[in-house]
Amino acid sequence: MQNSGSVAHRRDCWRALRIVWRMPQVLAHVLIALPLMALVVNSLGARITIGGLRWDHRAIRWWSARVARLFGIQVKAIGTPLTGGVLFVANHINWLDIVLLHSQHMMGFVAKAEIARWPLIGWLATRAETIYHARGSSDSLNGVMHQMAARLSAGRAVAAFPEGRTTSGAALGTFHARIFQPAISAAALVQPVALRYGDRGDAQTIIAFTPTENFMSNLLRLIGEPSRTAEVHFLEPVAPSHDGRRRMAELCRSRIADALAR
Repeated sequence: MQNSGSVAHRRDCWRALRIVWRMPQVLAHVLIALPLMALVVNSLGARITIGGLRWDHRAIRWWSARVARLFGIQVKAIGTPLTGGVLFVANHINWLDIVLLHSQHMMGFVAKAEIARWPLIGWLATRAETIYHARGSSDSLNGVMHQMAARLSAGRAVAAFPEGRTTSGAALGTFHARIFQPAISAAALVQPVALRYGDRGDAQTIIAFTPTENFMSNLLRLIGEPSRTAEVHFLEPVAPSHDGRRRMAELCRSRIADALAR
């Protein structure tokens, strides 16, 4: 017990130093890179292709990778994301999940409408082709389903968190089957993605967005966290199933659970 207390004390001391070291870099990244992003992530950037990748998509991936590094996170990809009109589904514990996924592949996320009002994140999310959903509104959900299917049919990647909200990170939540309907409608593959923070996932509950936090308080807490690895596991895809969306949801959840447990 004494050793654990000493470790905790040392961590508290280092936390203050990490905040002092990282905060100016985060502010510089926002003040310098954000105006540059505005010049690239627009209709003009969407028409310019470099190395087979759209200029605006390349910029978003660079931005996301840089944000991860500023928070002391080294992203490690396992497996390869599919290209084209693919529905990516992942476990969800924090807004950093979107940063991790965007650092590896461009995809338009389904996210709660409140994110559009978040400082910085909302601005970037909108320009990163986010589809917003007003929770509790069936009309909004129907519109989201239609947009997802249309994008998948057009060969554009879409991403969603089937748990519907962030979790504590202690256990994988239930996957809501309805989010898989657009993949069936568009005859698109679904690729499950397991997101794991820390050594063998030992930081899942630490990174998790707690019920008592708002975006800013969570951001300030995470900026003082120790450096760690975050794994992005691109798993075996699931084809549209004649057994229905529930079977697809169960299969994707099972594959993500297996990857998290390894």
